[in-house]
Amino acid sequence: MKIAIYGAGAIGGYLGCELSRTGTDVTMIARNRTLEAIRDNGITLHIDGETRVGRPAATDDPGAAGLQDAVIVAVKANAAPAIAPKLAPMLGPETAVVTATNGVPWWYFHEHGGALAGTRLETVDPGGIQWETIGPERAIGCVVYPAAEAVAPGIIRHLSLNRFSLGEPGGGKSDRILRLAEALKFAGFSAPVRPRIRDEIWLKLWGNLSFNPVSALTGATLGQMADDPLVRPVIAGMMAEAQTVGEALGVSFGITFDKRIDGAGKVGAHRTSMLQDLDAGRKMEIDALVCAVQELARLVGIETPAIDTVAAMIKMRAGVDGLYP
Repeated sequence: MKIAIYGAGAIGGYLGCELSRTGTDVTMIARNRTLEAIRDNGITLHIDGETRVGRPAATDDPGAAGLQDAVIVAVKANAAPAIAPKLAPMLGPETAVVTATNGVPWWYFHEHGGALAGTRLETVDPGGIQWETIGPERAIGCVVYPAAEAVAPGIIRHLSLNRFSLGEPGGGKSDRILRLAEALKFAGFSAPVRPRIRDEIWLKLWGNLSFNPVSALTGATLGQMADDPLVRPVIAGMMAEAQTVGEALGVSFGITFDKRIDGAGKVGAHRTSMLQDLDAGRKMEIDALVCAVQELARLVGIETPAIDTVAAMIKMRAGVDGLYP
């Protein structure tokens, strides 16, 4: 199976290293120092007390990679619209595009059913560029659970978890998704194929929507936010609103938001990705994690005052430092 991974940061690098070590034909689409590092030394992965080295092909030219069976998009959600046209040389009639990004995916309403089927989301796909250039029929959903960090170009430190849940937008187990899942499993990942991938997207989004912006506003870790008697109700209020929106769209959550908060709190002294981005001066994933839920809420006629309040503050906080939009 030929797999291209667009983005060689923490998650892309983790995938590329492990897939290449098991013989999968992998090409990393990278740039600048990261591209040079992979070409010279491969990808080094520090995991479970050992050091592994994978040697995937690497290029900054998608055209040089050629047609692929699957393209895994492993960039920040706010960077995905800009790269969408660049994927074209790798896309054949049967190529799948896997959205390994946080937040609400651009293809959300493809094969969704109901009155909103085919709706495009401006917050995550401005002008419908991903819908038009990639095509929703190519999309495979992916919920990313691993925590990892790129400690230097081409050097990844794995922190926890190895699950990449996959799902066709319309459900079912197509040949293409089963082949992809098998390749991931052979490389040592957990890659369950879910019949209702949107349910799992929302379970992760629940935490991203609330903990991420609040952490960037407060500087607090997951454990600190979950345990704080004043902040926890803010998190819970945002989650309650999101649950109402999700259920209006047919999503089943399966657990209470209190259990979701408790689970995040047990992670302890973890700094969310949004807080890390703020500290590092990187553009922040506000639209896919927060604003997209506001857009969905408006589509189903639900008010979200807690989410709206936090959204306004985090957009201003990021904007002061030039990190949003």
